[in-house]
Amino acid sequence: MKVTKLVSTCDITDCPTLYATDRETLLVQGVKPTDHGLRIPAHETLVEIPMDLIRKAIRDRLI
Repeated sequence: MKVTKLVSTCDITDCPTLYATDRETLLVQGVKPTDHGLRIPAHETLVEIPMDLIRKAIRDRLI
């Protein structure tokens, strides 16, 4: 899979980030919350990202 960084909240590698793939999908890097109270299947996960990251991606017309 080819991954391209679209937008991030900082310039280092450990910040919430959106990536595009050559599969026409998005990958999301963020914090894995543990206090959500939801039942998530073992093969899935939740990732918490700041709304500012999504706003920035939309503003920059990346998604």
